[in-house]
Amino acid sequence: MKQRFDWSLIQSFLAALDQGSLLGAARVLNASQPTIGRHIAELEAQLGVVLFERTGRGLLPTATALRLAESARAMETGADQLARSVSGGEAGVSGTVRITASQPVACMLLPPLLARMRLELPEVQVELVSSNEVTNLLRREADIALRMVQPTQASLVAKRIGKVTLGTYAHRDYLRRRGTPRQPPDLLQHDLVGNDRYGDIARGFAAMGYPVERQHFALRTDDLMAYWQVVRNGLGIGFVADHMARTDPNLVALLPMLKLPELPIWLTVHREIRTSQRIRAVYDFLAEAVPDAL
Repeated sequence: MKQRFDWSLIQSFLAALDQGSLLGAARVLNASQPTIGRHIAELEAQLGVVLFERTGRGLLPTATALRLAESARAMETGADQLARSVSGGEAGVSGTVRITASQPVACMLLPPLLARMRLELPEVQVELVSSNEVTNLLRREADIALRMVQPTQASLVAKRIGKVTLGTYAHRDYLRRRGTPRQPPDLLQHDLVGNDRYGDIARGFAAMGYPVERQHFALRTDDLMAYWQVVRNGLGIGFVADHMARTDPNLVALLPMLKLPELPIWLTVHREIRTSQRIRAVYDFLAEAVPDAL
């Protein structure tokens, strides 16, 4: 006799597997932690196996759970394809489109573009997810993503629509207080804004032959919007996107000879979902508007 499962049990199982805890799974699924725990226990009872070892640091999947994950993800993919087929059959350019992007793109680049899009597509509502985490489009956490990394899943369509250039900037007041660096080594004599847990900026200095330690940075943060606000308020010299710096006339570009890496920006959608008129309309608008804004 074939075993029949409630789909919500599989959803809870995969969320717990991916998040490593009941609390994390509950947040992803917008459910309560006891509900997720009950789903896991019910699935274990139906299968007659133990799926997770409960530890003080969360959930540790058993070998059985890892074996079942592939089949569970196949079920998830089938459910997603069914949902996309339904959305693809909707008529007219109306409805909701969920867009995810990094903090700087969502908070600085997109708002004026979305205001323009509202005039062109007045029947489309937007859900904007500002997050530096790479959202999983395959699980319908978003319809369209703007990211600095190219997705690898074959079922996604990604188009490189431009690049984000970076520059070295400081507020005019800071430069009046501390002077203006003329050569890259001069930066080591200034207050610098750097990363906290990420090491991109420190690695950049090391690549130039100037190894720096954490104490070289007057402030360290991995929150990109906090980083931006600190630089534009004159705490020190930082490295920010040129499209952001252009919005503040008090920021001064420094060291033009210092070539910073350029970040490609990818516009990504589901392959199947591009048959949805509303999502295709938003996709086409962003594909044209974002490169112009950059």
